[in-house]
Amino acid sequence: MAMEVATPAFAPITSPEINIVLAATAKKKASVETHKKNRIQVSNTKKPLFFYVNLAKRYIQQHNEVELSALGMAITTVVTISEILKNNGLATEKKVLTSTVGMKDETKGKMVQKAKIEIVLGKSAKFDSLVPPVTNGKTPEEVAKAETEAAVEVQEAAATEA
Repeated sequence: MAMEVATPAFAPITSPEINIVLAATAKKKASVETHKKNRIQVSNTKKPLFFYVNLAKRYIQQHNEVELSALGMAITTVVTISEILKNNGLATEKKVLTSTVGMKDETKGKMVQKAKIEIVLGKSAKFDSLVPPVTNGKTPEEVAKAETEAAVEVQEAAATEA
């Protein structure tokens, strides 16, 4: 006996109240998607503090801002990362959000409330003068040498064609 799988057909919604809710949900979903590329979810147990500091520097360099996020006991780590970046003149604080999130406790199996923090840091005016550009592991001298050699090869190739 073959089973039929029904695919949902979307009908136009006529109630303005529902449209408002859907618009807000769609807007929220879009904003979440844009923040994922520069969001760092910090953990106390997975990586050392300066791993997150250096990762945040790179995200600021690439995206001009970074969103640091943590739950529970990792909140102090996020605040420390933020303060290190601000005190070194690399970042400015844009936004701080605190909230509680309902989660299922793994040991007891019941719902518990966890504190959550999100800190958005922007690129400071001094950032580019303090942090060297990313060169894929090469020193600035190696990058300059490679660029010079490439330019010489182009000129030699042009000279042999002429």
